[in-house]
Amino acid sequence: MNLRHLQAIVRIADLGTMNAAAQAVNLTQPAITQALGRIEQLLGIPLFERRHDGMVPTDAADLFVPRIRAALEHLASSHVTMSRMRALLALADSGSYNGASVVTGLSLPSLHRAVNDLSLSLRRVLVERRGKAVALTDAGRQMARTFRLARVELEAGLAELEALKGHEIRSIAIGAMPLSRARVLPAAITRFQRRHPQVRIAIIEGSRAELVEPLRNGAIDFMVGALRDPLIEPDLVQRPLFRDRPAIVARKGHPLEGRDPSLADLAAYPWIVAAPGAPLRSTWEQMFAEAGLEQPPVPIESGSVMIIRQLLIHGDHLALLSLDQVAVELEAQWLVALRSAPEGMERSIGVSTRASWRPTAVQAEFIEDLEAVAA
Repeated sequence: MNLRHLQAIVRIADLGTMNAAAQAVNLTQPAITQALGRIEQLLGIPLFERRHDGMVPTDAADLFVPRIRAALEHLASSHVTMSRMRALLALADSGSYNGASVVTGLSLPSLHRAVNDLSLSLRRVLVERRGKAVALTDAGRQMARTFRLARVELEAGLAELEALKGHEIRSIAIGAMPLSRARVLPAAITRFQRRHPQVRIAIIEGSRAELVEPLRNGAIDFMVGALRDPLIEPDLVQRPLFRDRPAIVARKGHPLEGRDPSLADLAAYPWIVAAPGAPLRSTWEQMFAEAGLEQPPVPIESGSVMIIRQLLIHGDHLALLSLDQVAVELEAQWLVALRSAPEGMERSIGVSTRASWRPTAVQAEFIEDLEAVAA
């Protein structure tokens, strides 16, 4: 699709007539009429009803026009064309012009020309050569991010149009941090799929550090897990789901089992704790600091529940975990909860999204299911 033609569709919706929209985008009326017809043919669905008094948006336009508008707001430049956008994204994703050529099917001269023209028109250096390789500059990486977010908007709009035609291709990409995988996310997925079995759900597991950039780039729609306070990314927003109070967990038969241990007792044993900066690590540090105790040794740093479980079973280490994360192990009596963390040590579990995120209808429904499960 031609970005200028997409802009024309927005102006038709805003102004209500082909003539006014043509003047707004500096096209002739026959040209804008032809552009609209071509896009409607590509989409396989009419966007406007032609009436004697103007153009009336259809249900399809009500879905697609806001997506086009959001994509254009991300691009924020009349110098961006679809071919330039495609070339820079292919270069960013593949890491080389040769790779971009394979992905897009475009010739190397065409790719070089598109990226160079974009750089010149924006008056920014987007790509720099490093020996025999090329890499995006900071400006290039930022531009690639805005292009990805624009592409996400257009892809979401196209998926919603297909759903309107009865062909379900909508999807939800979820970043799952450790705690969310234990109970709340599987329960929400089960609840949601009963109503929407054809919607594709992709779960990308990882720590927050591994998921935050894919979220900001549009590769995932939202992530579920422990929230950050303060939130340092200005382009993200958070919404809490519930509060979780972790517990001190050890192997069955640990010397402290059944003793109602004090924090001083707990400080005498080695711990497995997440890396500095993780909410559980901050809670762990706070727990001993407020009791006036020195932090016990941490010979192993890990946020993987699977690794922590195996290490706990085979040694006398202790760990601070949500009981939801080790519910199966507790039931099987491989592990025991020695005591809860002190009052006031709860952490907030919730959903993190881009501030600019516009969920599709099914994505919004899934968030509602998450909230219902958490409640």
